[in-house]
Amino acid sequence: MANNTAFAQFIQEQADIYRGTGIPVKASVPERLLIRKANLKDLHPNREDEFCDPDIGPNYEIISHYERDIREARKHHLEFRFSEPLMVQKMHPNGYMLLNGHHRWAAAIRMGLKNARIKIVNVTQESDIVSALEHARHDRRVTLDLDEVVFVHDPKEPAEKALRFPFRKLYKERLRAGIPSLFYALRSHGYDIWVYSAQYYSIDYIGRLFHLHHAELDGIITGGARKRLNEAGRKKIEEMIAGQYAQTIHIDNIGMLRVDGRTRSFEEFSLSGDPGTWSREIINVIENLDHEKK
Repeated sequence: MANNTAFAQFIQEQADIYRGTGIPVKASVPERLLIRKANLKDLHPNREDEFCDPDIGPNYEIISHYERDIREARKHHLEFRFSEPLMVQKMHPNGYMLLNGHHRWAAAIRMGLKNARIKIVNVTQESDIVSALEHARHDRRVTLDLDEVVFVHDPKEPAEKALRFPFRKLYKERLRAGIPSLFYALRSHGYDIWVYSAQYYSIDYIGRLFHLHHAELDGIITGGARKRLNEAGRKKIEEMIAGQYAQTIHIDNIGMLRVDGRTRSFEEFSLSGDPGTWSREIINVIENLDHEKK
């Protein structure tokens, strides 16, 4: 297994295990809370990940780095465990597909480890997007990036008040100040609210986080779901979005982009970038647009 060529073949075999036989399924709340470790034999790489691409493949320097950590722990007779769990998705009929942590998984396999810590997440699937569109309430929507726009990472930036105990222990993300008020105003003006992230958040986790902040969502796209869709799935989603939403407004830190759902024409609006006035500026733009419409 130490031979890189042989291991590359092993990776391809593992990546093909679910091809034509497996499908992702939702893990229950107890499963996501209680299952913290899995046998490495039950973990399989995601064939859509660069790690499994024969033209890109794994970075053996990174794998070697993790192997050194494992050897160092063994030298001191310590039980080894990675600092972060492997992100996985539950699969039918059994096992889990890796979402993040392929190089750590590879190092563990090559070093003969039996188990690894895991975190099971329910990332957005095509069926989740279709369901959200089928249950859409308005013909307009706004979209916001969770990590770049909605969540606050700098402790000096204004943020919503922390959740009460014990929820603040379960939900560590801090919402930008004004998000609940902004979402309330957007709904009042007839907009559905969609958030997205390339990170592997569970969609039920994100939904519950916003609910606790009195902010409801209509669409949640996590784990780069749109990128994982095949061509047919992507076309289907795009057609459904165009059919449902006459316009979409993309909101970021310094501006808004209004896109016509059918003609694809667009209009830009600038924001000052001041965190203290950000939400009020957006509401002013929305109100002005509605006034012009009348």
